[in-house]
Amino acid sequence: MLLIEKFAAGNASATERLELPFDTRCRSRLRTRLASGEECGLFLERGTVLRGGDRLLANDGRVVEVVAAPEALMEAVSGDPLLLAKAAYHLGNRHVAVHLLPGRLRFAADHVLGGMVRGLGLKLAEVDAPFEPESGAYGHAGTHGGHGHGADGDGEFAKTRPKIHDHFGAAK
Repeated sequence: MLLIEKFAAGNASATERLELPFDTRCRSRLRTRLASGEECGLFLERGTVLRGGDRLLANDGRVVEVVAAPEALMEAVSGDPLLLAKAAYHLGNRHVAVHLLPGRLRFAADHVLGGMVRGLGLKLAEVDAPFEPESGAYGHAGTHGGHGHGADGDGEFAKTRPKIHDHFGAAK
Protein backbone atom coordinates (compact mmCIF):
# COMPACT_ATOMS: atom_id res chain seq x y z
CA MET A 1 0.00 0.00 0.00
CA LEU A 2 1.25 3.48 -0.92
CA LEU A 3 1.83 5.58 2.21
CA ILE A 4 1.25 9.35 2.25
CA GLU A 5 2.28 11.36 5.31
CA LYS A 6 2.98 14.89 4.08
CA PHE A 7 2.22 17.58 1.56
CA ALA A 8 4.29 18.24 -1.54
CA ALA A 9 5.13 21.70 -2.82
CA GLY A 10 2.04 23.30 -4.39
CA ASN A 11 3.74 23.58 -7.77
CA ALA A 12 5.01 19.97 -7.81
CA SER A 13 3.94 18.05 -10.90
CA ALA A 14 1.53 15.27 -9.92
CA THR A 15 1.80 11.79 -11.40
CA GLU A 16 -1.21 10.37 -9.50
CA ARG A 17 -4.74 11.51 -8.64
CA LEU A 18 -6.80 10.98 -5.49
CA GLU A 19 -10.49 11.83 -6.01
CA LEU A 20 -12.51 12.15 -2.80
CA PRO A 21 -15.76 13.75 -1.62
CA PHE A 22 -15.54 16.50 1.00
CA ASP A 23 -16.44 14.44 4.07
CA THR A 24 -13.64 12.01 3.25
CA ARG A 25 -11.17 14.85 2.61
CA CYS A 26 -11.70 15.86 6.26
CA ARG A 27 -10.09 12.66 7.55
CA SER A 28 -6.42 12.68 8.37
CA ARG A 29 -6.25 8.88 8.61
CA LEU A 30 -7.71 7.19 5.56
CA ARG A 31 -7.39 3.97 3.60
CA THR A 32 -8.54 4.49 0.00
CA ARG A 33 -7.50 4.09 -3.63
CA LEU A 34 -5.88 6.37 -6.18
CA ALA A 35 -7.66 6.98 -9.49
CA SER A 36 -5.37 4.27 -10.92
CA GLY A 37 -6.86 1.75 -8.45
CA GLU A 38 -3.72 1.47 -6.30
CA GLU A 39 -4.46 1.27 -2.59
CA CYS A 40 -3.08 4.07 -0.44
CA GLY A 41 -3.10 5.14 3.18
CA LEU A 42 -3.13 8.74 4.39
CA PHE A 43 -1.52 9.56 7.73
CA LEU A 44 -1.63 13.36 7.85
CA GLU A 45 -1.55 15.83 10.73
CA ARG A 46 -4.77 15.67 12.75
CA GLY A 47 -7.32 18.29 11.71
CA THR A 48 -6.07 18.36 8.13
CA VAL A 49 -8.72 19.15 5.52
CA LEU A 50 -7.67 18.33 1.97
CA ARG A 51 -8.76 20.72 -0.77
CA GLY A 52 -9.00 20.12 -4.49
CA GLY A 53 -5.62 20.95 -6.00
CA ASP A 54 -3.58 20.05 -2.91
CA ARG A 55 -0.47 18.02 -3.67
CA LEU A 56 0.61 15.14 -1.43
CA LEU A 57 4.01 13.48 -1.30
CA ALA A 58 3.98 9.68 -1.12
CA ASN A 59 6.78 7.90 0.72
CA ASP A 60 8.07 6.55 -2.60
CA GLY A 61 8.48 10.11 -3.95
CA ARG A 62 5.39 10.23 -6.18
CA VAL A 63 3.25 13.37 -6.07
CA VAL A 64 -0.51 12.85 -5.73
CA GLU A 65 -3.03 15.55 -6.68
CA VAL A 66 -6.18 15.75 -4.56
CA VAL A 67 -9.33 16.13 -6.68
CA ALA A 68 -12.68 17.19 -5.21
CA ALA A 69 -15.12 14.48 -6.35
CA PRO A 70 -18.56 15.51 -7.62
CA GLU A 71 -21.23 15.15 -4.92
CA ALA A 72 -25.01 15.42 -4.66
CA LEU A 73 -25.55 19.05 -3.68
CA MET A 74 -28.21 21.71 -3.64
CA GLU A 75 -27.39 24.99 -5.35
CA ALA A 76 -29.23 28.17 -4.43
CA VAL A 77 -29.08 30.97 -7.00
CA SER A 78 -29.98 34.64 -6.73
CA GLY A 79 -28.98 37.97 -8.23
CA ASP A 80 -29.70 39.53 -4.83
CA PRO A 81 -26.54 39.43 -2.64
CA LEU A 82 -28.60 40.16 0.52
CA LEU A 83 -30.82 37.15 -0.14
CA LEU A 84 -27.74 34.93 -0.61
CA ALA A 85 -26.24 36.34 2.60
CA LYS A 86 -29.46 35.52 4.48
CA ALA A 87 -29.43 31.95 3.17
CA ALA A 88 -25.74 31.55 4.08
CA TYR A 89 -26.46 32.93 7.55
CA HIS A 90 -29.35 30.55 8.19
CA LEU A 91 -27.41 27.53 6.88
CA GLY A 92 -24.37 28.49 8.95
CA ASN A 93 -26.58 28.96 12.01
CA ARG A 94 -27.43 25.26 11.57
CA HIS A 95 -23.72 24.37 11.25
CA VAL A 96 -24.16 23.42 7.60
CA ALA A 97 -21.03 23.54 5.43
CA VAL A 98 -21.56 26.07 2.63
CA HIS A 99 -19.64 26.54 -0.62
CA LEU A 100 -19.88 30.19 -1.66
CA LEU A 101 -19.71 31.10 -5.34
CA PRO A 102 -20.57 34.31 -7.24
CA GLY A 103 -24.36 34.58 -7.26
CA ARG A 104 -24.92 31.14 -5.72
CA LEU A 105 -24.15 28.85 -2.83
CA ARG A 106 -24.01 25.09 -2.48
CA PHE A 107 -24.66 22.72 0.41
CA ALA A 108 -25.12 18.97 0.84
CA ALA A 109 -28.45 17.77 -0.55
CA ASP A 110 -31.07 17.85 2.20
CA HIS A 111 -34.80 18.33 1.54
CA VAL A 112 -35.43 20.12 4.86
CA LEU A 113 -32.65 22.65 4.26
CA GLY A 114 -33.77 22.97 0.66
CA GLY A 115 -37.27 23.88 1.82
CA MET A 116 -35.84 26.50 4.17
CA VAL A 117 -33.77 28.07 1.38
CA ARG A 118 -36.74 28.04 -1.02
CA GLY A 119 -38.82 29.66 1.71
CA LEU A 120 -36.31 32.52 1.79
CA GLY A 121 -37.09 33.12 -1.89
CA LEU A 122 -34.08 31.55 -3.61
CA LYS A 123 -34.20 29.34 -6.69
CA LEU A 124 -32.87 25.91 -5.84
CA ALA A 125 -31.54 23.09 -8.02
CA GLU A 126 -29.99 19.71 -7.35
CA VAL A 127 -26.50 19.42 -8.85
CA ASP A 128 -23.59 16.99 -8.90
CA ALA A 129 -20.47 19.09 -8.45
CA PRO A 130 -17.24 19.31 -6.47
CA PHE A 131 -17.83 20.63 -2.93
CA GLU A 132 -15.35 23.08 -1.41
CA PRO A 133 -17.12 24.69 1.56
CA GLU A 134 -15.71 27.62 3.49
CA SER A 135 -13.22 26.62 6.16
CA GLY A 136 -14.74 28.91 8.81
CA ALA A 137 -13.58 32.06 10.55
CA TYR A 138 -10.84 30.25 12.45
CA GLY A 139 -9.72 27.98 9.62
CA HIS A 140 -6.96 28.70 7.17
CA ALA A 141 -9.11 30.03 4.31
CA GLY A 142 -9.11 27.19 1.81
CA THR A 143 -5.94 25.50 2.93
CA HIS A 144 -5.42 22.26 4.80
CA GLY A 145 -5.84 23.86 8.24
CA GLY A 146 -8.91 24.36 10.34
CA HIS A 147 -10.27 22.36 13.20
CA GLY A 148 -11.37 18.78 13.12
CA HIS A 149 -14.39 17.21 14.71
CA GLY A 150 -12.84 14.04 16.06
CA ALA A 151 -13.31 11.95 12.92
CA ASP A 152 -10.06 10.16 13.70
CA GLY A 153 -10.62 9.81 17.43
CA ASP A 154 -9.25 11.99 20.18
CA GLY A 155 -7.24 11.47 23.32
CA GLU A 156 -3.98 9.83 24.22
CA PHE A 157 -4.84 6.44 22.74
CA ALA A 158 -5.51 8.00 19.33
CA LYS A 159 -2.07 9.62 19.41
CA THR A 160 -0.25 6.37 20.10
CA ARG A 161 -2.40 4.04 18.01
CA PRO A 162 -3.76 5.94 15.00
CA LYS A 163 -6.78 4.54 13.19
CA ILE A 164 -7.00 4.53 9.44
CA HIS A 165 -10.48 5.01 7.99
CA ASP A 166 -11.36 2.83 5.04
CA HIS A 167 -13.00 4.88 2.30
CA PHE A 168 -14.88 1.70 1.43
CA GLY A 169 -16.15 0.83 4.93
CA ALA A 170 -15.30 0.88 8.63
CA ALA A 171 -12.11 1.99 10.36
CA LYS A 172 -9.22 -0.47 10.26
